[in-house]
Amino acid sequence: MSLLSSFTKKSKLSATIKQTQQARNSEGNTADQLFKSAYAGYAEVLLDDPIRADALYNWGFALLNQAKTKEGEVAEGIYQDAINKFAFCLLINPDYLGAAINGGVAYMDLARLKNVGADDVLYTLAQQQFETANRIQAGTASYNLACIYALRSDFDACLQALENSRSRGSLPEAGDILNDPDLDNVKGQDWFIAFIEPMVKPEPAPVEAAAAEEEAAPVGEEVAEAAAAETAAGEK
Repeated sequence: MSLLSSFTKKSKLSATIKQTQQARNSEGNTADQLFKSAYAGYAEVLLDDPIRADALYNWGFALLNQAKTKEGEVAEGIYQDAINKFAFCLLINPDYLGAAINGGVAYMDLARLKNVGADDVLYTLAQQQFETANRIQAGTASYNLACIYALRSDFDACLQALENSRSRGSLPEAGDILNDPDLDNVKGQDWFIAFIEPMVKPEPAPVEAAAAEEEAAPVGEEVAEAAAAETAAGEK
């Protein structure tokens, strides 16, 4: 960060702190507007700091992976900490794709941990993160959205998200899709079968084995004939 940029941000921060003090001394709509303006000021101070954004993202990513190894309230706390880090990262850099996607993943993992229904607010928050990711780069989180729609048995939205993911080149391999428990509600649907069938590689035809047997047969006959000839020679 340049010296001029640093000075500008410090001045902005001082002005925003004063605005917060004004908000505390105000009431009603006036206070709300001042608080809202102050929040925008704090966000502006944080913007465009790539090193801090990277640090927050990687910190959140580490927490997300640690949470997967824990259980109960300990895991819940770590997931929430990861979510907070991703949120701060997006505050600094609203176009940070990884923070948007993994923020959604963290919400979904937390929802599974707490065993809540598909209509729970945690899944809604995950959906919002994935939609943010798609705004940053179209299609990157469409498969994640398809999983949420599948959990909610929203078949039309699920198919549309899967097709979007395929068209954008972000669709997982067929095996991964078929093994994804988030899609269990749709795997028996005709439209899903029609979608996934072209992606499934056919089993190797047994032609090679049959051909090998056919090739092996003459060899066996030759060996038998040779053995018979040796026996006949020995009898003479």
